[in-house]
Amino acid sequence: MQQDTLSVEQKLEVLREQHRDLDAAVDALEASGSTDLLQVKRLKKRKLQLKDEIRMLSARALPDIIA
Repeated sequence: MQQDTLSVEQKLEVLREQHRDLDAAVDALEASGSTDLLQVKRLKKRKLQLKDEIRMLSARALPDIIA
């Protein structure tokens, strides 16, 4: 069980880092006045996908506690 928890935590950290990197890339494109709106849209869509995956893994990592 500890092995599974560590791998989920490691995966979460990787996903969070990718999300931060995409956020920085979107900010840089928008700050530079890029007219490549399709690229910005793709990056934002990927960010949302990562966020959803982070939420799912976070929910799985937390134990189910019925109070």
